Amino acid sequence: MTDALVVLVTAPSAETAAEVARALVEEGLAACGNVVPGLRSIYRWQGQVHDEAEALLVLKTERRLLEALKARLPALHPYQVPELLALPVEGGLAPYLEWIAESVRP
Repeated sequence: MTDALVVLVTAPSAETAAEVARALVEEGLAACGNVVPGLRSIYRWQGQVHDEAEALLVLKTERRLLEALKARLPALHPYQVPELLALPVEGGLAPYLEWIAESVRP
């Protein structure tokens, strides 16, 4: 197990996902954000099933920044309850994992 995390965040558009990614990277809460457009999300919200176009934001960060990232995301995101799922990174290329550690705030 490493200290790295992959964090998944859905957004209503690729533009919104990019804005969130840019803010989190500039603030040092994420080393990188990949915007994946073209998602179709089918979900239950407030008792109804919705079928919406979305974009996926894949963030790379470290475990020590998760609480700060969770605190910051709601101010950047338009959803009432933004998705934020943090997945542990079991392993990876050592230089890439080092880059993540060097790219986020101390």
